[in-house]
Amino acid sequence: MSNAAEASLLGRIAIHYKLVTAEGLQEAVARQASMPEPKPKLGEVLLEMELINREQLTWLLNAQEQMARRTGTAQAATPAQAQAQAPSPAASPSPSQPGAARIQKLPADQLPTLEQILTRAVEARASDVHVHAGAALQMRVGGTLRELRTGVLDPQATQSLLFSALSPEQRAALEEHDDLDLALQLPMGRFRANIYRQQRGWDGVFRPIPPQPPSLASLGLPKILERMTQWHQGLVLITGPAGCGKSSTLAALVDLVNATRKEHIITVEDPIEFVHPSKQCVVNQRQAGKHTLSFANALRAALREDPDVIVIGELRDLETIALAITAAETGHLVLGTLHTNSAIRTINRILDVFPPKQQSQIRAMVSESLKAIVSQRLVPTADGSRRVPALEVLFVKPSVSNLIRDEKTFQIRSVMQTGRSEGMTLLDDSLAELVKAGTITRETARRYGDDPKRF
Repeated sequence: MSNAAEASLLGRIAIHYKLVTAEGLQEAVARQASMPEPKPKLGEVLLEMELINREQLTWLLNAQEQMARRTGTAQAATPAQAQAQAPSPAASPSPSQPGAARIQKLPADQLPTLEQILTRAVEARASDVHVHAGAALQMRVGGTLRELRTGVLDPQATQSLLFSALSPEQRAALEEHDDLDLALQLPMGRFRANIYRQQRGWDGVFRPIPPQPPSLASLGLPKILERMTQWHQGLVLITGPAGCGKSSTLAALVDLVNATRKEHIITVEDPIEFVHPSKQCVVNQRQAGKHTLSFANALRAALREDPDVIVIGELRDLETIALAITAAETGHLVLGTLHTNSAIRTINRILDVFPPKQQSQIRAMVSESLKAIVSQRLVPTADGSRRVPALEVLFVKPSVSNLIRDEKTFQIRSVMQTGRSEGMTLLDDSLAELVKAGTITRETARRYGDDPKRF
């Protein structure tokens, strides 16, 4: 079969099964023609241009070979014959079907390096990179997972890829505990990572961290949040589900304190994400499990280290929450995050952690120490190109403190409804403003809102 006939047949099959467009194929043929001898095969050009992935190329080559055997010549295969003579997708999994994942597993020698993968993630402005044994590489862009054209990862290749990022100590800890949180500093940037074992092998998820802490404006957050960096004592919580940008919001607040005050900031994180160089403040960052035994240990020690601002990466348990409240009561500004979905649920979550016999005391302490709660979501824009924050903001004033003490947290919502002039907002109000501005669709607001009927 001549190269031209081979390219013609493979291109016809690719178009017939809608793996490439006619324009894409034409561009690939033109690129192939412009290359020096010996010219690469068309399939390799399509792969290089990322118009198809490795498993799709394998399927196309198999289909081309079977059709060529049946017709005796590639030129005899017309688009109509392609439908009749190509392997049936039911019998041989096509690249667009779930069964395609079984066609080929990508071995280690064909897999990009971890640095290459993460470089592409940074260039694509991906929020996360997924490396899964037995699946294709994927990136989350604009809130949606997108498959990279690398084929299915062989478990051994995936293990080699992930373990290449680890020190001997980290590898030993991973094999002992079967999962590991870590931060990676690589030439193209810094990444938060979690590596874990699952039924098919080892998996890893990597989140790019910008080299500089963000500003509130760059995150699309309102200027009113700056007020939270001006307090000298009290508890400020950034809450929301996983992946909603809590760490970025927290980093923006810390950076603002760092740039505008002359004080001592201590952070306790696991792992350290944004690196804060000392500006006006002296900033010390500690990683739980590496620089200190635990969050609780670090917080107990922090009270003796003359801090003005204490930053807690995550309020995980009763001891950490109790120490955070104590620190806020004893004259420190405490900033932290919590996995809750609204301001009221955040207050209830903090209170419910404590045993019943301590409830009265804790309600009094929380009512006096809590200053503000920001509960946020990241919602996709109408054009799907990015995600924007939708916020619920509660500033704790005397009426809110009284409701906390009197076990009437369910009434806080009405205070927030009437407190717009003071900077408070409900999640549904924030979503409504985004809909009004045309930033998001009504369908998106219904999906993320507390009261879908409103939209």
